[in-house]
Amino acid sequence: MTVKLSRRTKTIAAVAGAASIAVIAAGCSAGGGSDSSDEKIELTVSTFNDFGYTDELLQEYMDEHPNVTVVQNVAATSNDARANYFQKLGKKGLADIEAIEVDWLPEVMKYSDLLAPVPADLDDRWLDWKVEAATDADGNLIGYGTDIGPEGVCYRSDLFAAAGLPTDRDEVAALLEGDWAKYFEVGSQYTAATGKAWFDSAGGTYQGMINQVEAAYEDPETGDIIATENPEVEDLYNQVLDASATQSAHLGQWSDDWFAGLSNGAYATMLCPGWMLGVISGNAPDVTGWDVANVFPNGGGNWGGSYLTVPANGEHVEAAQELADWLTAPEQQIKAFVNAGTFPSQPATYEDEALTSFTNEYFNDAPVGQIFIDRANAVTVAPFKGEYYFQINDAMQKALTRVEDGTQDKQASWDQWVSEVNAIG
Repeated sequence: MTVKLSRRTKTIAAVAGAASIAVIAAGCSAGGGSDSSDEKIELTVSTFNDFGYTDELLQEYMDEHPNVTVVQNVAATSNDARANYFQKLGKKGLADIEAIEVDWLPEVMKYSDLLAPVPADLDDRWLDWKVEAATDADGNLIGYGTDIGPEGVCYRSDLFAAAGLPTDRDEVAALLEGDWAKYFEVGSQYTAATGKAWFDSAGGTYQGMINQVEAAYEDPETGDIIATENPEVEDLYNQVLDASATQSAHLGQWSDDWFAGLSNGAYATMLCPGWMLGVISGNAPDVTGWDVANVFPNGGGNWGGSYLTVPANGEHVEAAQELADWLTAPEQQIKAFVNAGTFPSQPATYEDEALTSFTNEYFNDAPVGQIFIDRANAVTVAPFKGEYYFQINDAMQKALTRVEDGTQDKQASWDQWVSEVNAIG
């Protein structure tokens, strides 16, 4: 059996801008708290971007639990969702189930007692490092893992052909196999042949690089900030900016020009976690050249991933836990991947034919299920992200942008970043 994903013409902006998706039914209770067996209840689920939780998927749950109404609210951006989460956590106003990004975890852990723990019998559902990242000091798992972001390399096969580079995805994987120096070496070949950019931005590329460093910014044992003294950080900063001078399109990710670049060939490659596939196909629906290679510089890398959390003071905690359990079960996470490219964090899915045989028509029928299974298995490092990770990395992204837009040279921007990091904490 081969499962195909048809071209998606829906833009990511339309997904993000959806204010509320409601699907309603009636019948018997999901259970939980003081809910009686014949009581009709409403459960709210707050997400952002596209978790793959379509009307049809939510309707499946309600068909099984006829007394439950599920309402999904989709925040305009993940930053909006983050601000709302921390403003209301422990108070009133949060949904019964709240989605969080992995990079929020350091701050979430400070308030883990305000979240209902995941039942212990579910711990073995997810990859070990996915569980470890969301387990607090008391041993409570506080999030139901949804997706992860194993990375491959997306590339424009038509632009590769114009540069005299191979276009077959297996040949491209062999071409790019190696470390970051190899990736930039091939980039030099491409730019020499075409005079065009190899990758989208220094910031996006750096994010893939830094996600391979086990302890980039903070000491896992002490929590002390080590970012400015870590030679790996400075090396990656210099490496990506040295390449950026000739190989970057200087298009910051999520900018209007970056979105346009998905269609107009402004860059030939980009680092590509599974969830990025929907971003590309949704914003460049008429482009026929995009493909994805089963390779990632320097081995494996993970970018992103999320969890569902259940606020402990919710009105229907047990019912919310039951829904969160169902949404993150392997069967539903495969459906979410088919819907939105959100790659499952549940190892049981990696043996399921629905995933192993899954292909994507937009990406030249690439076997994306197996590709991202391989990419997930290649991940060996779960980077430590402490209390100040978000601030330090955000400052680094701005430092890279200053160099790319010509505001500062490489050394001046590094020095400013050092000063900003030293002022943190």
